[in-house]
Amino acid sequence: MSEMSKSLLEMQNVSKEYNGNPVLKDVNFSLNAGEVLGLVGENGAGKSTLMNILFGMDVIHQTGGYGGKVLIDGQEVKFASPLDALKAGIGMVHQEFSLLPGFTAAENILLNREPENKSVLSLVFGDRANTIDRKDLQKQAIAAITKLGVQLDPDMLVSEMPVGHKQFTEISREISKSAIRLLVLDEPTAVLTEKEAEMLLKAIRNLADQGISVIFITHRLQEILDVCNKVVVMRDGRIIKELEAADTSIAEMAKLMVGREVSTDKPKQDHDERKISDKIVLSVNNLWVDMPGETVRDVNLEVRDGEILGIGGLAGQGKLGIPNGIMGLFPAGGKVTLNGSEIPLNNPRACLDSSLAFVSEDRRGVGLLLDESLEWNIAFPAMQIQNKFLKNYLGGLIKWRDQAAIKEVTEKYISQLQIKCTSSTQKAKELSGGNQQKICLAKAFALEPKLLFVSEPTRGIDIGAKALVLQALREYNRKNGVTIVMISSELEELRQICDRIAIITDGAVSGILPADRPSEDFGMLMVGKTKKEAM
Repeated sequence: MSEMSKSLLEMQNVSKEYNGNPVLKDVNFSLNAGEVLGLVGENGAGKSTLMNILFGMDVIHQTGGYGGKVLIDGQEVKFASPLDALKAGIGMVHQEFSLLPGFTAAENILLNREPENKSVLSLVFGDRANTIDRKDLQKQAIAAITKLGVQLDPDMLVSEMPVGHKQFTEISREISKSAIRLLVLDEPTAVLTEKEAEMLLKAIRNLADQGISVIFITHRLQEILDVCNKVVVMRDGRIIKELEAADTSIAEMAKLMVGREVSTDKPKQDHDERKISDKIVLSVNNLWVDMPGETVRDVNLEVRDGEILGIGGLAGQGKLGIPNGIMGLFPAGGKVTLNGSEIPLNNPRACLDSSLAFVSEDRRGVGLLLDESLEWNIAFPAMQIQNKFLKNYLGGLIKWRDQAAIKEVTEKYISQLQIKCTSSTQKAKELSGGNQQKICLAKAFALEPKLLFVSEPTRGIDIGAKALVLQALREYNRKNGVTIVMISSELEELRQICDRIAIITDGAVSGILPADRPSEDFGMLMVGKTKKEAM
């Protein structure tokens, strides 16, 4: 127990500025060996910046360094790069994956640390002539997967994995480093199913029992209570409070995070006050989609004009594949009709020209121009597709961007969605994950579509921002009469704002029910108990 009482990590008076804007202010906390610390706060509270400092990330050095001290075993450390952090036994798994798609799980786990066989040629040509010891590589990878305690095929290619398995591969890679003493997990369960998340939480406790410390960043506050010893709550770059996990609650943490009461109750539904049209605006027939990790075999669906239709289901069953296939991002077949006109599949531009818009679950991959300003991100698609935000000169011979209109629309959505940024000209990559998600929504709103697909709109977003995003979608639907199809892994969120919910099981619709039906009814559909029912 003496080992448990000694601080493995201490942060003393840590502060950080970006372009004169303070993002961390006098942060102090400590972490013992074998302890699990929950780090919570709204998007933009400073959690990722704090971890970037701990891990010696380039973004910190390139922007003037930081103030204060980081101590490991009571000795001050100044990591010049993540390699230095790794040598000190610190591993980190980021929100965004860094795996090689064409390689197997085992190859990714031991990447750049592959066990080698020496041969006679090695004596002449040196290490370049060594070959990879495949047997030992497999053995070490399986040992790391076993230590984590999850289901993962070491021979599966990353490109063919469901997203949850990619997350397990990332974490196994860190665990396989023999000197690992502290593991930082940034939103590790955001992409996992309930069952996978449960497995991971159990694995975290196993690691702690082996003396490995864990810093666990998550917006799922119940997980903090389930797995952590203590909680550090951040707000606006400061530590507001440190709590014992056993002595706090979701309501208390949420209030500390956002500085106000946050209701975790289900908002009052207004189904009875709204008359949804019987007119079918979108009709999907026999849709199949070839998307890795998703099964879309034969989807048949009708969406009514002006409704919010939810699409739910377990991971990999096909819910994410539906919008990606319709919008032309993955090969698809079948028939899709919007307002009576057939939309050609495998043609993203045709979808956009038909006034369909899509907020993807992959905000960094397809959602944002990371090196461009917020103004450019929000206005560019509408400018390119619809000639919005352009001024005509010489009778339309010359078109030039209307900077004032671009600034106005960007500031409108910054205000409406409460996007935390320094200005409308800030680069998208400098925003926190949740604020990047809000930019994706604003970009879609600016297109003023007839029908909007929104996929996993609250993934990786804190409890305060979740309520804000859901409210924005409701208001957009009510005020503009825009039909919304929302795909989400969070059934309770779908029940909060949708009129009807379709559950996808094994690549097809297993049933559609009114959103106010009990959760158990949807659970039955998810496990394949088919119950076709219209509202």
